[in-house]
Amino acid sequence: MKLEKIAIATGNEHKVEEIRNLLGPLPLIVTGLPPGGEMPAETGNEFRENARIKAQYGFKLTGLPTLADDSGLEVDALQGAPGVHSARYAGEGAGAAANNKKLLQALEGIENRRARFRCSIVLVMDDMSIEADGTCEGIILDGPRGRGGFGYDPLFMLPELGKTMAEISQQEKNAISHRGRAMANLVAALKARGLL
Repeated sequence: MKLEKIAIATGNEHKVEEIRNLLGPLPLIVTGLPPGGEMPAETGNEFRENARIKAQYGFKLTGLPTLADDSGLEVDALQGAPGVHSARYAGEGAGAAANNKKLLQALEGIENRRARFRCSIVLVMDDMSIEADGTCEGIILDGPRGRGGFGYDPLFMLPELGKTMAEISQQEKNAISHRGRAMANLVAALKARGLL
């Protein structure tokens, strides 16, 4: 059986578009979830656990093979925080500007700014699930740079490029981002199983 159509379980339109771009070259129809549904609470302690919760929810809702990811920022000096709480670091519904502000305050006066974006992707189908991970290493700046991307992208500098995630093109981002790497690993696993 080859995959022909998949649903993406997320309430984040940026993420749907990014995943659609990453899957662009493949012969797949990519759809979001039907409007009006409320995403389940992300109660997991790990990215993979949260991705699994969302993918299972989407599969039950649509009956289609459903892909979900959970991703976030891990900062070494903050013992891996904000981690699974990245989207709501400054509180439920606070948004990117508040999250970025809280992160900069937490890192004030700290020299070690090493961090990574981490992503776990889970694809749930009838009788199986396939899971993959990806990471992207970087450094947190003292202030935002760039107008692209979303979330923590303007603060996340890629040392090998000398640019933030918000200063590179979508194409460049797809090639090196945590989500791009996780998706490449997932696609490789799907191809190995003859599903693509």
